[in-house]
Amino acid sequence: MSSTLSALLLRNLHDVFGEPDPDRRRAAIDEIFHEDAVFHDPNGGVFRGRAEIDRIAGVIKAGHPDFRYQPLSEPEVVGDAGRVRWVSGSPGHPPAYAGTDFAIARDGKIAAVYLFFDALP
Repeated sequence: MSSTLSALLLRNLHDVFGEPDPDRRRAAIDEIFHEDAVFHDPNGGVFRGRAEIDRIAGVIKAGHPDFRYQPLSEPEVVGDAGRVRWVSGSPGHPPAYAGTDFAIARDGKIAAVYLFFDALP
């Protein structure tokens, strides 16, 4: 599970929340998330199901269309849970914000993602 969950965490970062193309983003969501997956936003949002995760990922990306996510280290995995710490910002500029994605996997797909915003390193 650890290598699979590591890959899922990185795909979530790049292929879902970092993907500007809506068709590619939706294809990635369908591949890596369970139909009943949940995304928890630290600002109080809870987004249930692939369609809602797709919608909020598009909203987030539209707010910062040039931002790129950069993992600070390899994902860490324990059992069916894992996390990846990252920074995001415009290429060639200092990061604008930082965060940690914590995910729980079930049967090789993401069941839940919890986003935490962190202080910039």
